[in-house]
Amino acid sequence: MDVKDFYYDLPEELIAQVPLKDRSSSRLMSIERESGNIEHMIFKDVLSKLNAGDCLVLNNTRVIPARLYGAKKTGAAMEVVLLHRVQSDNPEDILWEVILRPGRRAHVGAEIFFGNDDLKAEIVSVEESGNRIAKFTCDGVFEEVLDKIGIMPLPPYIKEKLDDPERYQTVYSKEKGSAAAPTAGLHFTDDILDALRKKGVKIAFVTLHVGLGTFRPVKVDKVEDHYMHEESYTISGETCDIINETKKNGGRVIAVGTTSCRVLESVADDNGFMSPKSGSTRIFIYPGYRFKVLDGLITNFHLPESTLIMLVSAFAGKDNVMNAYHEAIKERYRFFSFGDAMIIL
Repeated sequence: MDVKDFYYDLPEELIAQVPLKDRSSSRLMSIERESGNIEHMIFKDVLSKLNAGDCLVLNNTRVIPARLYGAKKTGAAMEVVLLHRVQSDNPEDILWEVILRPGRRAHVGAEIFFGNDDLKAEIVSVEESGNRIAKFTCDGVFEEVLDKIGIMPLPPYIKEKLDDPERYQTVYSKEKGSAAAPTAGLHFTDDILDALRKKGVKIAFVTLHVGLGTFRPVKVDKVEDHYMHEESYTISGETCDIINETKKNGGRVIAVGTTSCRVLESVADDNGFMSPKSGSTRIFIYPGYRFKVLDGLITNFHLPESTLIMLVSAFAGKDNVMNAYHEAIKERYRFFSFGDAMIIL
């Protein structure tokens, strides 16, 4: 399968640079999975698409201020972006896989200092990808120091300054660890979630810490040759029980975002049964994949030739998805992280 089959030409002015003041006022394209029929809506109308007995699965990860600006002892400036925490035999070690710029200055043993030397990173190894493993030390609690000196790592296609960092968090964000937001969830408000509960829609949460690998372009010609990035996840027994009960009773399981989808499809057995689990996944979903648990998907509009548009195409059909994207461009939808959404059922 050719990567170029997932290309579309997007006018730059349709890339949303700032979030709307009202999260739920973004547009919502409804796509019928079987026929490809399209309906144009407003996101708050999502209530009309979900039924009592359905289960909505949301990713409750919280974005951390993962971009750090520091310097070596020589004064050479360095930028460090935290990707994901690395397990260590010593639980007191604070190890992260990181991206460094400029990378040529970051050899093993190099030390980088941040803030008023509140935080130090030592490069302990170089990965095959070119990323580094850094060991951090600080006075105090690492997360608190990071909150003080770190910066929210907005996607590279967003050039505008974000006035309120909370607008790059979902209203239900809880578990710290992501370098990027699960953006399909940015449209939800507490009022919408309350209205869904009152309607009888079950709300369940998973955690998948989103890495910056989600923005990396696919650099191979054939989809099957792409090496998928790794992300860590957790799904609780409570969430598994809700999903299993929903399926047993004939309800639909709808994932909010590709991240929630990846957790569900990584954990479900061949019969769609869920069991609690924590781990990491490199699951790569593209056309031809057989979904085990998913019945619906709420998602944003994704970059051309990305693994995300491939996942959505696997669920809704490539022709349906590419037609929907061309329709969205014609109708001047807003694209990517702060843009509009689609629901596929």
